[in-house]
Amino acid sequence: MEQILTAVIPVVIIGIICAAVLVIASKLMAVKEDERFPKIRGCLPGANCGACGFAGCDGYAKALCDDPDTATNLCVPGADSVSRQLSELLGREFADVVEQVAVVHCSGDCTRTQDKVDYKGIESCKAAKLLYGGKGSCTYGCLGLGDCAAACPQSAICIVDGVARVNQRSCIGCGICTKTCPNHLISLVADVEKVVVTCSNKDKGAVTRKVCSNGCIGCKKCERVCPNGAITVTDNLAVIDYEKCTGCPDFGICAKNCTTGCIMISDLSGMHRVK
Repeated sequence: MEQILTAVIPVVIIGIICAAVLVIASKLMAVKEDERFPKIRGCLPGANCGACGFAGCDGYAKALCDDPDTATNLCVPGADSVSRQLSELLGREFADVVEQVAVVHCSGDCTRTQDKVDYKGIESCKAAKLLYGGKGSCTYGCLGLGDCAAACPQSAICIVDGVARVNQRSCIGCGICTKTCPNHLISLVADVEKVVVTCSNKDKGAVTRKVCSNGCIGCKKCERVCPNGAITVTDNLAVIDYEKCTGCPDFGICAKNCTTGCIMISDLSGMHRVK
C-alpha cells in the first residue's frame, strides 16, 4: 500500500500544479472578445460566400469590430436590411448595398449547338472539362452537368436544355456559382442592369458559327450602334462596360442589332427588388 501511495501522490501533486498553471495562463493570456462580435455575427446571413471580401461571415464580423473603416454594406446576400442593422449597431451612417445577381454568359442550349462526344463519366462539369474540354462542340460553353446548381445555397440555378439558368428572383448574389464554374461563364452584375451578352466564345466568327448558332461572331455591329461606347469587341467577343451602359434613347439598341441574338435584354430584378 505504501508503495502505491508513493507512486500516486507525486502524480497527483504534479497534476494539481499543472492545472493551476493552466488556469493562471488562461487568465493572463486570454484574448478578450469584443462584446459586439456575437451581435454583429447574428446580423449576418451565414452564407459564408466571401462576397464581402473576407473569409466568411466570422471574418467580416471581426473586421467590423476591429477596423472602423470597414464598410457596413459589403454583405450582398444580406442587402440593405443587413447593412442597416450593422449601421445601427455600430453607430455609423447607413450605406446602400449594390444588390447583385448571377448571369450565365452562355445560351448555347441543345437547340443551338450539339455534343461532339457521348460523355460517359462523373456527372461533374469539373471532371468533364478534363476530357477534351467537355462534351460540347463549343469548348467555351456551359458544360451542363450542374456543378453551379449543386453549389447554389438558394437552389436558384437549374439546368435547362443542357445550359445553366439562373432564377434571379431567388438569387441572393453570393457569387458561389461564379467560383464553381470551371469555364468561368457566370458573373455577378448589379440587378438593375438589363442588357447581357450571353456568350463567352473567343474564337473567330466563322469558327464560332460552326459550333453554336447563337454565339458572338465579333461583327462589331453592337459596338458601332452603341451611342455611349459601352460595348467593345475584345478577342472576338462583345463585352459590356456597365459603368457606361447607362441607358440610351433606344434602350437595348445593341440587342436589337445583334446579328446572332447573343445580346439580350433581360429582367435582372433580384429577390431584393421584387416585392
